[in-house]
Amino acid sequence: MQGQFCTHMLQEYKEKEETARRSKQVAFILPATMNASGHGIPIVNIHSTRDGTVVTVREDGFVSLCSPELKPQKTKDMFNEGPANRKSKWVSDFTLMVEYNKLVIATGDREIQLYELSTLEPYCQINALNTIPLTVDYSYTGSDKCCVLYGDTEGCVTIILISSVGDTLRLWNKLPKIENIPTIAIDNAVLSLNVTFVRWKVHQDWVTQANYFPNFQAVVSSSNEESSSLVIGCILPLTDAEQQLNEIREACYEGKAKNIQLCWTPQVRASCDQTVFNIYKGVKTFDLCQKHSLLATGGMDRLIRLWNPHFTGKPTGVLKGHAAPIVFLCISSEESQIFSVSTDNTVKIWHIQDQCCLFTADPKESGIHGDISTCSYSPAMKCLYIAADCLAVLSLKLRPRLHSRLMASHNEPVMCCGFSEEFRQVVSCTEGSVVKVWDFDSGQQVFEFGGTHDLSSITCMTFDLKGRRLITGGTDGCLKIWNFNNGQCLKTLKKDGERHEVCDCLFLKVHRKSYVMSVGRARRIDIYLDIPEDSHHVQKPQPSWQDDMKNGHKDDILCVAQCPPSLLATSSYNGEIIVWNVISGRVQCRLVSPLPAQHQNAEALDTSVPSIIFLKNLQQLSLTTALLSSGAKGCVNLWNVLSEGKFVSTFKASKFQQKITKMAKTDKDTLLYAADRIGYIYVYSTEKFAPEQKSPRAENVWRAHTSTITGLQVVDNDQVLLTSSTDHTVRLWSAQGEFIGTFGQPESWNVHISSSWMHPGVPFEVLIDPLSMPDNEILNAITCHSDAMTPGRAEADRGEVKTL
Repeated sequence: MQGQFCTHMLQEYKEKEETARRSKQVAFILPATMNASGHGIPIVNIHSTRDGTVVTVREDGFVSLCSPELKPQKTKDMFNEGPANRKSKWVSDFTLMVEYNKLVIATGDREIQLYELSTLEPYCQINALNTIPLTVDYSYTGSDKCCVLYGDTEGCVTIILISSVGDTLRLWNKLPKIENIPTIAIDNAVLSLNVTFVRWKVHQDWVTQANYFPNFQAVVSSSNEESSSLVIGCILPLTDAEQQLNEIREACYEGKAKNIQLCWTPQVRASCDQTVFNIYKGVKTFDLCQKHSLLATGGMDRLIRLWNPHFTGKPTGVLKGHAAPIVFLCISSEESQIFSVSTDNTVKIWHIQDQCCLFTADPKESGIHGDISTCSYSPAMKCLYIAADCLAVLSLKLRPRLHSRLMASHNEPVMCCGFSEEFRQVVSCTEGSVVKVWDFDSGQQVFEFGGTHDLSSITCMTFDLKGRRLITGGTDGCLKIWNFNNGQCLKTLKKDGERHEVCDCLFLKVHRKSYVMSVGRARRIDIYLDIPEDSHHVQKPQPSWQDDMKNGHKDDILCVAQCPPSLLATSSYNGEIIVWNVISGRVQCRLVSPLPAQHQNAEALDTSVPSIIFLKNLQQLSLTTALLSSGAKGCVNLWNVLSEGKFVSTFKASKFQQKITKMAKTDKDTLLYAADRIGYIYVYSTEKFAPEQKSPRAENVWRAHTSTITGLQVVDNDQVLLTSSTDHTVRLWSAQGEFIGTFGQPESWNVHISSSWMHPGVPFEVLIDPLSMPDNEILNAITCHSDAMTPGRAEADRGEVKTL
């Protein structure tokens, strides 16, 4: 017993870990979206504006503005327009001054050029720099102040601080032009009171990246040499800051112009003014995050190192997985993720806290080929842009953001649900093979587990007779038996050879033996003997009934229903229903669904039977055993099973002529609940079924979901109704259709205290859905808008409707 308890607890904790992992799942939409207009010339950088416009600049000065989906908007060749004898230039890097609508380009001619971002017309430039700016960055520092900095081939970081930016740039814009652009030499620019110039000697090799981080008030730069691979340093010397401020105040007070001889000899920061990281093989790329107090570095050794930016000793984590040097890193603080790209065009997403890889996109999947020249991540658009042979964008798969008043139980369509009376728990299963366990009395989630059918969709479920074990069927053709309190798979039931999707399953007892029965696309009834004490994990089915092999269904079987002690019914896609004797395995009778008088052409009509249900003792019809089946155009057909399957009558159950997808009944067979494919539920009293063709009037009608209802169960002891739908929700209703709540909503409920219910409110998405509106063209019926809000309107008109 102790060993079993330990196994149970280990399995439970394992599934909780898996649940946490699933909640962090993230992926890119593959393959990437491409923009092939590259002409073989490398793109030096990629930036995004606030409205999502993507700006790229090639080495030859060709500027392109695209939509977030890479649809071209505007292009211009900056350097080849103008005088024919103009010498050729090349671009080393660029950035955006979004606050001033400017494009900043660093050139190989030792210039920093500014262009109007909206028109791409030249505005002004600073020339005569001492070195070539390899990497350039801009940051708005507040109150019309900014910082422009660049790293060069000598390992220096040059910082230009500008105050009164608007006025300063307008002044430079009025200066004499050189090659059609107003120009000021850096020696003259620094003479302005609004400009402060600092040049730091930081590295012994070329600067690979340099950025100013306002939150840290620090400049961070990197290089490929190990002794000073990455340095976090101040802008101005902290030790001389007070003296410099005093000099500036005096100059301003006396109205004197600055008279400073520009010195290109770089300064060396005091050790207290900088933090130096020594990293094997240097740093090619980095990012810094204030929220997580995290520095991430990557380079030639293929490792991503995570650091506390204030301590240089050892990294707090090392992320291994790339097989080539890392050329790009970005920390997404909101999602607690790191994006990384390596030279072999592999893109990875990492989780910061868990320090694990969440997703990998290799070149075959993404379609990104060629040498990567630059990358950029747009937090606003949740997109990663990569420039290689062509410009590509990888967009994150985003979970749908719900309106604040919308509520979902799952992140994907719910395919079935059920109630365990033993544990007073609700179980729901999804298209993505996730199973959630809910507390019936409060609506709160108790447990969840996933990957139950090797990630194939779960199509159906049932419980054993005691409600202690869960049986699920899936598109993989297997049945699985679960301990749903800890997610342990107790047994797998499957056939040898080719397996087809399971559409429905049933747990039944015949004499003293229990069986699990399944039907589906294989068009056969598979029967498995239930032997809980059997230690074999995989179990094969019993031999098929001879009648099933010779005279069974000719089309996919969609549904199975039992009528103890000996009757079983199965229905198929072609409209045929077969009633079986489970003891002998023989066909008792065949039922062929009648066609509506005005639709004798069966080819144009949906004759499938997705739901069947047995009823007992319909005294007004003198039927001891009857069968109800969903028919064409929203009808329900009634059969006398014991009289060779005689057809008794039909009635329109859905006033919108929508296929009835699920039916359920109360224990005493007095009420029938029918659900259609657009989410409406109809309640009929079986006592009002009449032998003539007259349709009974619905006792109650309401809209429970906005799409197909996939689960419907009456919980008689509590007088409530359980529903699930492909609209991602599982809901609970009173027997009269009052809305109790959606499983997973923040507010708990008490099934027996009506004041805790959502009633008289209704699900918000039902209220706003177009099909809930009375004047919708599709539902062109004389019906009342209050159907969705006041389910008690039993006398709602039963007008004819147009077919969907």
